[in-house]
Amino acid sequence: MNLLDRHIFASVLFTCAAAVGLFAFVVALPNIVRELIGPLMAGQIDPGLLVRLIVLLLQFTAIYALPMGVLTGVLLTLGRLSADSEITAMRAAGIGVVRVAWPVLLLGSLATALALYMNIDAMPRARVDYYRELAAAIRADPLRVIVPKTFIRDFPGHVLYVREKDGPELRDLWLWELDAQSRVKRLVRAESGHIAYDEAANTLVPTLHLVKAEERDAENPEDFSKSPKAPSVERSEQVVISLARYSVKEARMKDDWLAFGDLRAKQAVLAAETPPPEKRLEHDRNRMKLAIILHEKFNLAIAVLTFAVIGVPLGIKVSRRETSANLGLAVVLVIGFYVLTAGVKSLDRQPHLRPDLLLWLPNVLFLGLGVWLFRRIER
Repeated sequence: MNLLDRHIFASVLFTCAAAVGLFAFVVALPNIVRELIGPLMAGQIDPGLLVRLIVLLLQFTAIYALPMGVLTGVLLTLGRLSADSEITAMRAAGIGVVRVAWPVLLLGSLATALALYMNIDAMPRARVDYYRELAAAIRADPLRVIVPKTFIRDFPGHVLYVREKDGPELRDLWLWELDAQSRVKRLVRAESGHIAYDEAANTLVPTLHLVKAEERDAENPEDFSKSPKAPSVERSEQVVISLARYSVKEARMKDDWLAFGDLRAKQAVLAAETPPPEKRLEHDRNRMKLAIILHEKFNLAIAVLTFAVIGVPLGIKVSRRETSANLGLAVVLVIGFYVLTAGVKSLDRQPHLRPDLLLWLPNVLFLGLGVWLFRRIER
């Protein structure tokens, strides 16, 4: 690798690394706010654990950030080189576009290998480690999730508010039970209560006293033309609040988080099954879902190289120093790629259409576009 190759390679490498880091953080930010800020404010996780959890979180958001980061880095670097007439000087010296692109394609190939490793191994392990460490922190003192004078939205299907808390003893407790569309179907208010943790079931169990409950229409809770059932009785009531979102088991149940070996093993089990005729279609759909997940892992990795290829002629063509213009172009291209991919994945209920193979169509189209742009700019 000569001086020119090293210059282009280093320029693209550092820009891509910064772009990937930025996009990974942007993708991870909703999870940080939703899952970590609450436990941090409650004192259940310390700053050191917070940093470790964010690092693990970035590992499984990086698989989506890598294609966009590589494309952005290539566009920014080659756009700057073209705007400074460095590309023109190279071509005047007899250096073709393909030769200029060689360091970029080398970097794209290395990034593709990294993306493949992350997709089939690092990301699943990071998912499990993330939930294991978070679950351990929550289980160490689960009652600290309850923060007085705070609307607590960390529990699926529930929103909780407590005015006062003294250990497990609660005062002036409000509990909203939500339906599948996050509409309030039941409101419970208690003057006092006692909260316990059921370790076996991984649930919080508040026992409420002097309860007032408001029942809303089950089919349409937001129809206020119907008077809600609002009994006011002096009684006790137990409510179960699940902490499943912090469970490692819950994380491992999702097929798209399985490591490559586990995914192949599950495919083998399904392939060996002989379902009855009435369940044949559902069995084929389950097999297709696993096939789509497997192909997607490789598809997203190859997409990194695809965007490196398409970024070279586009970066030279736009000839802009402006970061916003190149960033906008990268976002449009990547969104187009992911929209096409999502459209193909939506066919998973129709296995006869082979959506697992159609999943490669966006890569083929974008790679063809990159080759066509290469030929045009070479001429």
